[in-house]
Amino acid sequence: MARDKVPSTPAIRMLKKHKVKFIPHPYKYEDKGGTRVSSRELNIDEHEIIKTLVMEDEKQTPLIILMHGDCEVSLKHLARQMKVKKISPCTADKADSLTGYQIGGISPFGTRHPLPVYMEETISTLERVVINAGRRGLLVELSPQDLTIILKPIPVSVAI
Repeated sequence: MARDKVPSTPAIRMLKKHKVKFIPHPYKYEDKGGTRVSSRELNIDEHEIIKTLVMEDEKQTPLIILMHGDCEVSLKHLARQMKVKKISPCTADKADSLTGYQIGGISPFGTRHPLPVYMEETISTLERVVINAGRRGLLVELSPQDLTIILKPIPVSVAI
C-alpha cells in the first residue's frame, strides 16, 4: 500500500464524514501479531495503540470494548460494571459478521451493525490514540477527544 494512498474503508469514510483530523499509519501486518507487532513496526508505544475487541454477554448481546494494546480486559469487572452475569469474546465469524471487518482489522468506526462501545477510561487521558482503520495493516492516529465525540463510548475501569 502506497503511503500517500489511504484505502477507503467504512472507518476512514466515517472519520472523513465527521471531519476528524487523522494520520494514517500503514504497516506490515503479521497474522496474530496484534498490537505488539504494530507497535514495533510503527515505533509507537503499545499503550497508545487501542485494541477493538468484540464481546458478548450471556444473552449473546454484542458490544465493543476499547483497550490499551499493552493491557487485557478483566471480563469479570466488565460484566460487573455492565450489570450482566457474564462477558466473553465473540467468535471470529460473529465479530466479522457484526462489524464487517476481519479479525486483525476491526475498527470501532463504521461497523456494519451499530454496537454499544465501552472504553477503558484511561484511554481518554492519552495525548493521542492509534486505532484500527478497518483493514489489516492500517491504523489511524487521532485525538481521544475525537474518538469520544464520534463513538460516545461508555467509560469503564477494566484494564489488567
